[in-house]
Amino acid sequence: MSDATTGTTPRGTGDLRSRMLEAAEDLLAESPDNDVSTRAVCVAVGVKQPVLYRLFGDKNGLLTALVAHGFERYIGRKQGLAVTDDPVADLRAGWDDHVDFALSNRALYRLMFSPALPEVPETAARIFDLLKRTLERCAAVGALRIPAEEAAQAILAANVGVTLSLLSQPERFADPALPTRVRDAVFAACLDESAAAPAPAENRLAGAARQLEAQLEQRTGPLGEAETALLLVWLRALQQPEQGHRA
Repeated sequence: MSDATTGTTPRGTGDLRSRMLEAAEDLLAESPDNDVSTRAVCVAVGVKQPVLYRLFGDKNGLLTALVAHGFERYIGRKQGLAVTDDPVADLRAGWDDHVDFALSNRALYRLMFSPALPEVPETAARIFDLLKRTLERCAAVGALRIPAEEAAQAILAANVGVTLSLLSQPERFADPALPTRVRDAVFAACLDESAAAPAPAENRLAGAARQLEAQLEQRTGPLGEAETALLLVWLRALQQPEQGHRA
């Protein structure tokens, strides 16, 4: 049987890689300066540093893999949230769950969302896609004021921003109700809920066009591909009322 210090393990390289990521996350959580050394990770797992370099390349490779691992956990958690008939309620639950994930994984979250790394893992883009999917459900029921892409940008930026503030400056941002206030303010700008004041006629027309566009993109209908593409062009034009009907 091989000794772990030689760089091999009877349980396989994949398991060793997972244990090194777990050790790196534990050490990161305990670090006063939100950093971790490759030597400490190797000592925690019981291997020599060439093993880490073979699996991750260097420290940046280790941290990039740890960030990707964190996003995978985050995405798995998001996919486990209930999907109800009220997409706006689901959107609120997603915001609150984001904050809860951060408070439960403080050091990892700061590494995930403010990484000093050469590149952000591809898995990070899936968070945006999940949020946009929920917003498209909001659009399909007429609850979205602006395009889903713009709303996703605003909501994710605000969610990450307020959460990083809680973690980075807890003395200044000590109010536990702050995330809810920011959430409600951003949602008010992006969403058109039933309690909102009636919108001007041109805004209602744009909203109706946006709602129909979202429904067309979510399901197939009686129109053919060409007819659907033409209708989408018209619907998107109706969402830009400032252009009017100029010749």
